[in-house]
Amino acid sequence: MNKSELLNWLQEEHQQWDALLERIGPIHMDQVGVNGQWSFKDLITHLIPDGLRSIASLQALQRNEPEPPPPWPVHLQNDDEINAWIYQTNRERSVSQILDESHQMFQQLFTVVKELPDDVKIETVHQRERIYYFLHLGNQRIQPGYFFDHFHDDHEQDVRIWLTRIEKG
Repeated sequence: MNKSELLNWLQEEHQQWDALLERIGPIHMDQVGVNGQWSFKDLITHLIPDGLRSIASLQALQRNEPEPPPPWPVHLQNDDEINAWIYQTNRERSVSQILDESHQMFQQLFTVVKELPDDVKIETVHQRERIYYFLHLGNQRIQPGYFFDHFHDDHEQDVRIWLTRIEKG
């Protein structure tokens, strides 16, 4: 895989994401039950920090800077603490604000990937029935599509089940 193919893959994933958002529609974004008591809006806010972290890591590597801190407080150590912080931080934000932030994140991701050298090393990893892509910059390995990979691996099945349930009425 080369940089152009990686960018195409990211854009295809984004198009599929947009189609899912359209299928859910604004009326169901705040409806709980996607994953426990989370709404789809809550799920998006859960995924955004992963995308932001990948982007920040790529930008730091391009500038020969150290790995940036995570977008959550560094004293939070496990997934439950981090997820609780993300939920509490974002629960009062509107769907529109969350969707705007995710749109900006995707545009930033596409820009950062476009700015990579054409000969960037891209590793393809096959696990189970999925393919994952990793960029190698210096001695760092970064997963630029982690937002999508996290969604597919950990949340997509729950979302599809929830979506089928709400569409049946």
